[in-house]
Amino acid sequence: MTRINSALLGFLALPLFLTGCEMPIWDRPPASAGEPALMVELDPTNADDAEYIRRFEAFKDANLLGVGLPDYDVTVPVEGAVTSRTWKTAAEGDRTISDDAIRSISQYVSPGNASALIVWRNGEIEHEEYFGDFTVGTPIKSASLAKPLSSLVIGRAIALGYIQSLDQPVSDFVTEWRGQKWKDQIRVRHLLDMRTGFLPQGFSLETEHILNIAYLHPRHDKYIVNDYPVLHKPGTRYDYANATSEMVAVVIERATGKTYGEFIAEEILQTMGLNGGRIALNREGGVAHSGCCIFLDARTWLAFGILVLQDGRWDGEPLLPPGYVDDMKTGTTQNPNYGLALYLGLPFDERRGYANPDIGLPGVLHSEPYLADDLVLFDGNGNQVVYIVPSLDLVILRTGKTPPKDGAEWDNAFLPNTIIRGLR
Repeated sequence: MTRINSALLGFLALPLFLTGCEMPIWDRPPASAGEPALMVELDPTNADDAEYIRRFEAFKDANLLGVGLPDYDVTVPVEGAVTSRTWKTAAEGDRTISDDAIRSISQYVSPGNASALIVWRNGEIEHEEYFGDFTVGTPIKSASLAKPLSSLVIGRAIALGYIQSLDQPVSDFVTEWRGQKWKDQIRVRHLLDMRTGFLPQGFSLETEHILNIAYLHPRHDKYIVNDYPVLHKPGTRYDYANATSEMVAVVIERATGKTYGEFIAEEILQTMGLNGGRIALNREGGVAHSGCCIFLDARTWLAFGILVLQDGRWDGEPLLPPGYVDDMKTGTTQNPNYGLALYLGLPFDERRGYANPDIGLPGVLHSEPYLADDLVLFDGNGNQVVYIVPSLDLVILRTGKTPPKDGAEWDNAFLPNTIIRGLR
């Protein structure tokens, strides 16, 4: 068994890439009986294995640099509404946020690889700005913003009766897990709150390592279902893992009979009157990536934040089950700052990371507590954030790549606190 050294949290689609961490991925012996199998035997003469090897070699350097997948080989359309919704823009005299506050956040993000900055309040866009080649309607690579979207997808599937509840066993859909120790105890909620017990996300340069295969292989879903190791009893430990989120697409496709992209198109985008985009598949006609790799414009990501702010209602109609957003906003004993793919502003921690805290990796800077106790946020790779403040009817979005390292360190508290201080 090969332990994973140089565990770099943030491999591929994780929200934060940290270099120089020389430490094992586990802080204790594996909880399961015996050592987990981390290596998968590959056959270079098999077409799928050969394609995986090609992908791994092509993207290895990019991953080492922390930029993740620049593109994915196979993407397909995700059809949006025939007629897109009309967004209201606040007239200058009706804006509720001071010009100084808007100017301050614009100056903060503009030199830092941003693609879009939007501030929405009281039903209207008070500021909207794009950078570089990005304009209104330009698709933005989600990275881990796709994870809170996957939570909305699960909620919509529950509302429509495809899934009974958050506590339904995943093995009802992934029948291969029936009778398997621990895997048959994984609940739907565990796919969203990162408590499946799966091997944590990490970094490996070995082609045969399950971490790489579970993301880049043309049949990555098969390997997650059959080969991805479970190290802890489900529900007893928080560990951020792409494979956990990738299982959402498998569950949705088996529960609904639709592809993951079709379900998003019909039940999220078209229902909400939003623009479409594209989503990555593991192969032609294969399974979508639900933990990352969907391309949608900035206003669409903003709309998902507004849906959470409005307690799962859109244009007055419920899209999510009653109480579902409350579940999204409820942390666990294992991680009180993480609900159902949604980060919670409280309790305050100056350095909040994405891994289990006892792994010991540094986190994103929060220079001060958020000025609204009910703030929650989407947080993805590249410091892509959607801050949601229900008490102030406020949503703030910043998308783009990670700010350059020669600039000031990204402060996750700056944008919302500057805006809140600037409310008229």
